[in-house]
Amino acid sequence: MADTENTLILETTQGPVTIEMRPDLAPGHVAQITKLVRDGFYDGIVFHRVIEGFMAQTGCPHGTGTGGSGNKLKAEFNKEPHVRGTVSMARAANPDSGDSQFFICFDDASFLNGQYTVWGKVTSGMENVDKIKRGEPVQNPDKIVKARMALDAA
Repeated sequence: MADTENTLILETTQGPVTIEMRPDLAPGHVAQITKLVRDGFYDGIVFHRVIEGFMAQTGCPHGTGTGGSGNKLKAEFNKEPHVRGTVSMARAANPDSGDSQFFICFDDASFLNGQYTVWGKVTSGMENVDKIKRGEPVQNPDKIVKARMALDAA
C-alpha cells in the first residue's frame, strides 16, 4: 500500500496523474513541492517543454521555463535511475538551482542519472502523461488544472 502522506495527485487536462514522492531520496525537494502544492502554486501551470521520447516539464509560473517560486534548493542527487515515470527536478547549469520546475520521464533517460534530483515516481496515470501535447514551446499546452496531496481534501 502506498504511503498516502507522500502521494501527490496532478489533475491535468489529459486526466489524473498520481506521483509517489520519495522523501527518503530528496527530503528538501519533497518538502518544497508539498508546500507549493498546498499553496496552490501549481494550479493552472502549463507543461511548457515536452519532448517526444524524453520528458514533460512543468512548474514555471510564466509558462516559459524561465521562472520559479523564488526558493532555490540545494541539489539532492541520488542513485535513483531516470526511467519511464521518474519525476525529477529541472534546474539551470548550477546544480543548486532547482526551484519549482520538474519533469516526468516518458522513457529511459539514464544520461541524467546522478545529475538531477529524483524525488518521485508516477504510480498511476502515466497514460495521461503520454497524451500531453509535445513542443518547445508547446502550442496550446496542456496544464495542471489542480495539484493536491492525497491526504488533503479533494
